[in-house]
Amino acid sequence: MKVLSKQRNSKMCMICGLDNEYGLKAPFYNMEDGSVMTIFNYRENHQSYPGRVHGGLITAMLDEMGLRALWAYEKSEETFGVTISLDTKYRKPVPYNTSLIGKGTIIKNNNKFFTTKSSILDIHGNVLANGTVNYIKLDVNKIQSGINSHEEMCYLIDDDVKEINFK
Repeated sequence: MKVLSKQRNSKMCMICGLDNEYGLKAPFYNMEDGSVMTIFNYRENHQSYPGRVHGGLITAMLDEMGLRALWAYEKSEETFGVTISLDTKYRKPVPYNTSLIGKGTIIKNNNKFFTTKSSILDIHGNVLANGTVNYIKLDVNKIQSGINSHEEMCYLIDDDVKEINFK
């Protein structure tokens, strides 16, 4: 599927923060179908049982893709939201040290709330985990005080990714 544009990364977010030594440093892309996608991998320090990623970090990625799905849908990174609820389904063990694909789409959106579907897939397209996430839209100044969102979401590094495909 064709990549239309890349979204910004933050400094310290566990999922996208480029300055967070323990984070995933995941890039996110606005796709031609209106979804958001990422290619990323968990590392051994993200494990629960040996060979498997901790469920909390799986859920964190599903949550991150939800907000970013809104940005892809609206074609803007100006709207922010806070998670109200998240229903995660763990379908298969999620491995670390291997390439994974994340995808998020908007399923409902109005001026106060939005709902997304997010999935983590292996490179063959098998769903490893998925979830439905509900958010309330809030002004960024009500979410965080004293921090300029543009200072935190400061990285936009071109990486020449033009398509994301899985078998």
